[in-house]
Amino acid sequence: MAWIQFIFSSTPDCADALSDQLSGCGASAVTFQDNADQPIYEPEIGSTPLWQATNVIALFDADIDIDSLIAQLTQLIAPDPLPKYRIEAVEDKDWVREWMESFHPMCFGEKLWICPSWHQPPEPDAINILLDPGLAFGTGTHATTALCLNWLDQADVKGKVVIDYGCGSGILAIAAALLGAKKVIAVDTDPQALEATQANAERNNVHIDSYLPQDCPDQTADLILANILAGPLQTLVPTLTHLSKPKATIVLSGILASQAQSVSNSYQASFTMDAPTQKEEWIRLVGQRHG
Repeated sequence: MAWIQFIFSSTPDCADALSDQLSGCGASAVTFQDNADQPIYEPEIGSTPLWQATNVIALFDADIDIDSLIAQLTQLIAPDPLPKYRIEAVEDKDWVREWMESFHPMCFGEKLWICPSWHQPPEPDAINILLDPGLAFGTGTHATTALCLNWLDQADVKGKVVIDYGCGSGILAIAAALLGAKKVIAVDTDPQALEATQANAERNNVHIDSYLPQDCPDQTADLILANILAGPLQTLVPTLTHLSKPKATIVLSGILASQAQSVSNSYQASFTMDAPTQKEEWIRLVGQRHG
């Protein structure tokens, strides 16, 4: 099927309403896109902020009557004027295959691999995590996740209790389990992340206990993994400290280089913090709980 897309120049205040109106006009999909090179690294918890210059992109069947569509949309948003827009043809492709081909097995360190289900693991005897891209954050492609996986590849977690706090897809929890952890607990504020973690754990034949923060048992761990963001990590200092055994290791990521010192300082009362490790603009911090 051939497609066309309408790209509207919008703002955060208008984008959601415009999206609803485009869906009401029959759009097959509506997405938002940064139109000003303005990355949002650390939104407030529970918020979904948009860029100050936001493109609203609506996908339609190429056979649609463009004049009728514009007339309908103009009527829907009246008395506000129709935003500036442009129309582009979208190449007819097998988009599912295109999407699948963009994800390949990735190696982290010496023995840890992330493999989409449609690929054979390149190293069958390695630690292979079977994980497909999905709705929950964390497939290994982002620098923050890679920093944690590279650390786990070199770590000895056999027989240890591990907590993955802010588990997303469960990728770090699953890696710990496959590397021999005795018990793995995954925690996230998003129920969808917990569902993804359980589905991915089942696919990898490992057992992971997953909880919302308020339901998390009072279990202390030998290793805490927290790939979140700097603000929440600083808020969580009392929680993560409480969950750590004496001499436990804590691995923190999701931190921009400019935030590293502030986050490290937040944990120094209870942890001896190592020098940061950087990948692109992101930082990993590792610390040891005081005995």
